[in-house]
Amino acid sequence: MNIAHLLLGAARAHGERPALARGAGSHSTYRDFWRQVAVMSTHLKHRFGLKPGERVALAMTNGVEALEAMYAVWHAGLVAVPINAKLHPREFAYILEHSGARLCVVTPDLATTIAEAAAGLKALVEIVETGTRSWTFMGNGDPSALVERAPEDLAWLFYTSGTTGRPKGAMLTHRNLLAMTLNYFADIDRPAPGGSILHAAPVSHGSGLWNFPLLRAGAVQVFPESGKYDVAESVELMNRWGDCSIFLAPTMVKRLVEHPAVAELRPGALRLITYGGAPMYVSDLKRALGTLGNVLVQLYGQGESPMTITHLSREEHARRDHPRWEARLASAGLPDSCVEVRVVDESGRPMPVGEPGEIVVAGDTVMAGYLENPDATRRSLRGRWLWTGDVGAFDADGFLTLMDRSKDMIISGGSNIYPREIEDVLNLHEGVAECSVVGRPHPEWGEEAVAFVVRRGGATVGPAELDALCLAHIARFKRPKDYRFVEALPKNNYGKILKTDLRTQLADAPRAPGEAD
Repeated sequence: MNIAHLLLGAARAHGERPALARGAGSHSTYRDFWRQVAVMSTHLKHRFGLKPGERVALAMTNGVEALEAMYAVWHAGLVAVPINAKLHPREFAYILEHSGARLCVVTPDLATTIAEAAAGLKALVEIVETGTRSWTFMGNGDPSALVERAPEDLAWLFYTSGTTGRPKGAMLTHRNLLAMTLNYFADIDRPAPGGSILHAAPVSHGSGLWNFPLLRAGAVQVFPESGKYDVAESVELMNRWGDCSIFLAPTMVKRLVEHPAVAELRPGALRLITYGGAPMYVSDLKRALGTLGNVLVQLYGQGESPMTITHLSREEHARRDHPRWEARLASAGLPDSCVEVRVVDESGRPMPVGEPGEIVVAGDTVMAGYLENPDATRRSLRGRWLWTGDVGAFDADGFLTLMDRSKDMIISGGSNIYPREIEDVLNLHEGVAECSVVGRPHPEWGEEAVAFVVRRGGATVGPAELDALCLAHIARFKRPKDYRFVEALPKNNYGKILKTDLRTQLADAPRAPGEAD
């Protein structure tokens, strides 16, 4: 089975509905989208001589062309290699070479960068730039038949962020992507035909993975003309297209809630926000629910098990009368229907309820392994289980609470400290806009917690207030031993806070005189 069958089914069921939109204007119907993809597939196979299983890189900022290129690649039986558009030129070069890409489709803003990256590679990588005659020519000619693929054949090479070394290419098969899509309908939402999905986050990652279920449901895939997440523009597009689903990182949800334009959202414009990448802080989540209504679903997944490990449903978000409502809001929800999830010790034995351990997952969404990286594959895939590197614990009702990445856990005096627990407390203070806690080496205790804090505009909150807040909510040994007040926290283009950068800042800065021990 070829994941491009989803587009064929959508073209048959929703042929005259708009499929792709650039801003407020419709770009193509589902029938036109399908024909465009089938014609482009002909060029990929005959003009470029690409054979099933070969790789095509996509170095593209968000736009309708990104989905046209993706589906043409799958239609031709090829493998898509979507690349984060904000990577360093050396990272582009590494992924192009490591993936073995024969062709790279680029948007004009990345054309020079990719040309320079490809020039230094051993193997020839042809480049097609959208908007040029070469790209336009790919829309002319006769359509070709869909190339069948086996469920276990590679469909998407998903490259990790590379924050701890070289990016790793998680091999996602057609079966992985179909299982993820079906799980959306089982656990996330059952959208009706005629709705929309707004791609405000990069389609090289989470937002792009959500294209599949919304496409099969007959929704229009909307790309902001700005090519980025702009809250005012996003609100305008939600109002224009209606019944809108959108995937956002928690920090992006927070920006929406705090922006004046949120007041302009019309009834029925926003159907659903799925948020992921990290759980939202409870204080932020309650404010979002109060402002937006019952439109939130949390997902916990990884590139290695895309978008599918656990979820916190819209219904659970709304259960304010439940005695553990806030605890559930702080959790990552229940295991998804298509996977098994466990919390285990180092030997793989399941941990008792309430006891933290590493989260492992098994099911049809779990990747086939890392491309040409057997050592990393052996570390992450043990039997049928993916070891996520995340630490969590189940409660008695089966809700999973994420503590932190195992590498982010702080061990002080032999005790485990989970930064998120401290961050949840600090965010209770009205003067705190954002915060992040990391560990710093300590000569006696091994590590100590340091909090980076962004003050809310006009607030004068200081260390003493925050220390008192922590002492009122958590054990004394967990409280931060240092508070660093900053203008902003470093983030990647998905809105994730870069704790590695914060640790680097601490390593480069001397310990301040008089800091608490």
